[in-house]
Amino acid sequence: MLQMGWKKWGLLAIVLSFVLVLAAACGTATDGEGNNGNGQEEHVPGQEETDQEEVSQGEGTFPATIVDGSGTEVTIEDEPQTLITMIPSITETVFALGLGDKVIAVDDYSNYPEEALEKEKVGAQEINVEKILSLLPDVIFVTTHHQDNYADVLDQLREAGITVVVVDTDATRFEDVYESIRLIARVTGTTEEAEALVSDLERRLEEIKAKAQEVDEPKKVWVEVSPRPDIYTPGTGTFMHEMLEAINAVNAAATAGVEGWAAITEEEIVQLEPEVIITTYGYYVDNPVEEVLSRDGWSQVPAVQHEQVFDVDNDTVTRPGPRIMDGVETLAKLIYPEIFTE
Repeated sequence: MLQMGWKKWGLLAIVLSFVLVLAAACGTATDGEGNNGNGQEEHVPGQEETDQEEVSQGEGTFPATIVDGSGTEVTIEDEPQTLITMIPSITETVFALGLGDKVIAVDDYSNYPEEALEKEKVGAQEINVEKILSLLPDVIFVTTHHQDNYADVLDQLREAGITVVVVDTDATRFEDVYESIRLIARVTGTTEEAEALVSDLERRLEEIKAKAQEVDEPKKVWVEVSPRPDIYTPGTGTFMHEMLEAINAVNAAATAGVEGWAAITEEEIVQLEPEVIITTYGYYVDNPVEEVLSRDGWSQVPAVQHEQVFDVDNDTVTRPGPRIMDGVETLAKLIYPEIFTE
């Protein structure tokens, strides 16, 4: 996870470096086994700790001990008052939990909500160490990419007294997103807000799935997260695959045996005969829909024949954060307008 926000290939890195580079960017989560890699297991205090301390870790009181997305046990002594977030999905989650006033800086590409644009910028895949040390936040939320590639930098931040929390932003399932939200909440003392947020996301998902049962003939959908010449698509074991499943659509890449994120040739795509084509890179490619419709050799593809090619807001379909259901709803309305558009 996670989570195409850096121009062209840098932008593609949010999706690919957090999904391809980080074990299809899933760190330990890509295998779908639900281990600590996503912070799914809260640390259980030892026998010597009091019952009150055990309860407090689930109630947003401090000190609190968690196991973060890298499997590291982290203790937060006091409620954090200043926060830095190092990827857009974490930024969106922190704001959704009502912590915007505590955010003193964000990564270079956090663009939602609007208030995030007003915060200090401290890097992206690479970390602006000097800037962060000058701000000295109580907590900095980083990703498994940062842990894997800049462990020495994170150690430097820890030595300066900053609590470093690794969040696995490389979701392959909705449940991974929920657990990341819960992890961030345990660190910040906002567990009640997190449960309310997760409950709302779960409710919306169930409503979408219920409506999707009205689909009589599931459509085959091709998703492009990068344009020619290197066309990448999500196969099984990816966040977007579960999005398509939720609306009762068929992931064309999955029918070809694609797992994770992979590059596919145009000849292979044409042979799949998708009925709908979704692109996610309109924010840095001019007229992506027209580009697909005018491709040589694609005229007999059903999606092209019937002009069922759509570009969607990348941020809502690739960021594993609180706007995930916005993305699912958008896909549903584009693919099955007769059912989801009222």
